[in-house]
Amino acid sequence: MTGIWLRTALLLGLLGSAAVSTAADAETVVLRGGSVYASPDAAPLPDAVIVMTDGVISAVGKSGDIQVPADARVIDCSGKTIVAGFWNSHVHFTESAWRNAATAPAAPLTEHMQEMLTRWGFTTVWDLGSDPAQIIPLRRRIAAGEVAGPTIMLAGNMFPKGGHPVYIPSDVKLPEVATAEEAAQWARDYLGMGEDGIKLFTGAFMGDKPVINMDPAIAKAAVEVAHAHGKPVFAHPQNKTGVETVIAADVDILAHTAPSQGDYTPEQLARFKAQGTALIPTLSLFTTVVLIPAVTERLVAAGVNQLKQFSENGGTVLFGTDVGFIKLYDTTREYELMHRALSERQVLASLTTNPARYFKAAAKGRVEKGFDADIVVLDGDPISDIRNLAKVSTTIRAGHVIYQKP
Repeated sequence: MTGIWLRTALLLGLLGSAAVSTAADAETVVLRGGSVYASPDAAPLPDAVIVMTDGVISAVGKSGDIQVPADARVIDCSGKTIVAGFWNSHVHFTESAWRNAATAPAAPLTEHMQEMLTRWGFTTVWDLGSDPAQIIPLRRRIAAGEVAGPTIMLAGNMFPKGGHPVYIPSDVKLPEVATAEEAAQWARDYLGMGEDGIKLFTGAFMGDKPVINMDPAIAKAAVEVAHAHGKPVFAHPQNKTGVETVIAADVDILAHTAPSQGDYTPEQLARFKAQGTALIPTLSLFTTVVLIPAVTERLVAAGVNQLKQFSENGGTVLFGTDVGFIKLYDTTREYELMHRALSERQVLASLTTNPARYFKAAAKGRVEKGFDADIVVLDGDPISDIRNLAKVSTTIRAGHVIYQKP
């Protein structure tokens, strides 16, 4: 990706919007008989009926209290649990399945979307680094109802000069920035082509060579442009220096924990709280990138402890897995690891109300009348067993079923 490519993309009309509507035929969908958690902190409503019309929840209540429209598609949810649609705030559409997403047949795209995201309940995702020439058309096809998938938000990436991470093929051209002026221009270009935020590699992993960190002034320049447009900034910190850059540049979201830095310091935690920083733990990532069990467990333990510190400090926790970069689609392990630091309700909040509030999506995150009809039906109660969050029966986005277990 280069500046020339970005300008060419603009000329080709690749401008996109995060706003998603569906051109698919409208239908009324009713969920009947399940137990509903309207929000993570709510008591369950048993034997409930939810009516969804034109992409919005039009009624929620006890069976017998809600009239079911005669022409509705009714899904029996007896014995199941219903919650708001899940957000995955750290994904990548970089696998070969997404090449030529603008013109590829819809069926295999929907099939892979199910394997990767919708069968795990995701109705909204943040893509933190993919080719916008592929993904902006993909989200248009989702909005048009051609491909069954989640709402996609996009963040454009920047790397420090010379910071081409060892895990990215050397022939892939990356946007490396050497000056504040370059960072600001990249941010303007990304936002101009319809991306929804920025992601900074405040630390780049170089294998057996030292981490290359981004200068705080360079990071700050990108942040100022994004914030002037009301857009969030994510950061990938690799070590303590990268975390300090997140703080100095007023970055919004830590895209990972950073186990190599050890515990967060009291000063860091105070700054996170004052600046409203959010955290995406991505704990299961560390089980896939290191093959020595003792090292893996040490990294995971450090990440879990950072998550515990961050949450107890009052910080907003957002769920994310880095799926697309990693091939671990099953979310069970992430839930189990997060549960070492958080309660079941806190994990559910990281999937629903936390991102809806943090990203100012006021109509998402709850199962209530007037909210978007983004809903997940689970085979079991996640408050009694955290692993039930991964046992998805049906996923509904904007009132349309985008996944249903065979």
